[in-house]
Amino acid sequence: MKVYNTLSARKEEFLPQGDEVRMYVCGVTPYDESHIGHGMSYIVFDVIRRYLQFRGYKVKYVQNITDIDDKIIDRANKLGISTHELAEKYTNSYFEDMDDLNILVTEDDKYPRATEEIPKIIEVIQGLVDKGYAYPAPGGVYFRVRNVTDYGKLSNRSLESMMAAENAIGSDDKESPMDFALWKASKLGEPSWESPWGKGRPGWHIECSAMSLKYLGNTLDIHGGGQDLVFPHHENEIAQSESFTGTKPFVKYWLHNGLLQLGEDKMSKSLGNLITIKEALEKYSADAIRIFVLSSYYRNPLTYSEEALEAAESGAERLRQAVYGEGEGAIEGGIDIESYRNRFTKAMDDDFGTPQALATLFDLAREINRLSDKGYSVVQAQHGLLELATVLGLTLKEPKKPALNALPFIQLWDSTHRQLMEAIPRQLADNIISKLVTDRIGGVALDSAESYIKLLISVRNQLREAKQWQLADEIRVELEKLRVYLEDTPRGTVWRQKR
Repeated sequence: MKVYNTLSARKEEFLPQGDEVRMYVCGVTPYDESHIGHGMSYIVFDVIRRYLQFRGYKVKYVQNITDIDDKIIDRANKLGISTHELAEKYTNSYFEDMDDLNILVTEDDKYPRATEEIPKIIEVIQGLVDKGYAYPAPGGVYFRVRNVTDYGKLSNRSLESMMAAENAIGSDDKESPMDFALWKASKLGEPSWESPWGKGRPGWHIECSAMSLKYLGNTLDIHGGGQDLVFPHHENEIAQSESFTGTKPFVKYWLHNGLLQLGEDKMSKSLGNLITIKEALEKYSADAIRIFVLSSYYRNPLTYSEEALEAAESGAERLRQAVYGEGEGAIEGGIDIESYRNRFTKAMDDDFGTPQALATLFDLAREINRLSDKGYSVVQAQHGLLELATVLGLTLKEPKKPALNALPFIQLWDSTHRQLMEAIPRQLADNIISKLVTDRIGGVALDSAESYIKLLISVRNQLREAKQWQLADEIRVELEKLRVYLEDTPRGTVWRQKR
């Protein structure tokens, strides 16, 4: 099993410290609704975590919540509420989103909040001061970047080039422009905590170091996050943590996901070009969103598009049909599940190659459908498909659909009925109508949108058999206008409601 390590810029054999993988992933700053870019990152690391467990590892998982930050303070002040109230609101909303996306959360996982970890943060800062890596100043406490000889090893840049590229901001408080804040002195109206250096609050970077050291120890197996965190956040985490503990490496494998784009720019709250997870889930199932994300290699950038998500939704439906279709037959279909499992494992062992892993699932689904249509039993293969899909966090459950108003479908049926009588030969129309039980369809009374959809599908299928292609296609087009999409499969026509 190999993973791409940002620190070495190459794939390395994955050799954790033991059977338990210590995994830390940077979490949210809860000042607004989480967007689909957040969802992308957490889907990626959820799948990595699930796959490690599939391979037999235990995973000790920690993800921080930065519940005190300049953005939280600014937003709370604008809304006239406390930072705690704001952070709690959006932290709760975040966990709702994660649940809806089927992100794995267990009772052993840790989701520490920065405001609840102040003692550990102060302990780490004091240790850095005592060792000469940090110094108090009127504005707080700063980290001496120049005391770390290998600073820049994660982003592969020299201190001089970083100072030039980042236009590092100096101040009277700092010894060097690249020094960064570990503790920020309190300002009027801001939340603050007591410390040896006066009232204040922690800097962003020190929070993650303190929490990861507290819950996972001096060396982590995996540290994850988006590529936009490589510098300065993760670079500073390394400098702080290794300086405090004297232990190297702080992290064995640095894993970074590519960023989600909307057009030419990355999706972000600060740019305002975002689609929230809740908005995305109003249109698409969680399985569709996962397939959209996992269809691309996790380190590559991904561009959000309605077309790609529609295709992912159709893919989810194909897998769903293969798993839950009629699988009983007289003779076992003879699908070699182990060969598909080996293909899946080979793909995932190569730095979590989810595109190839997904392709394996779709190939297996195609074989299940082919043999099922021939009357073979495919139950074992269906179980195997569901097991592998679960490793990718796919539930393959029928997504919840909003209730449909029956009236538009009744009106469509009335207009279709008129066309049957006017646009095709009368005898053919009579034959089609005679095949329909006018007050019942499939044993269901014509009193709901779903029953009229089934009726229209039945008429369309008979029109196709009679080679009345134009009217059959008109039914499909009109149903799509009502956000109902048809798919003709070997087992018949199925319909899907666009969310």
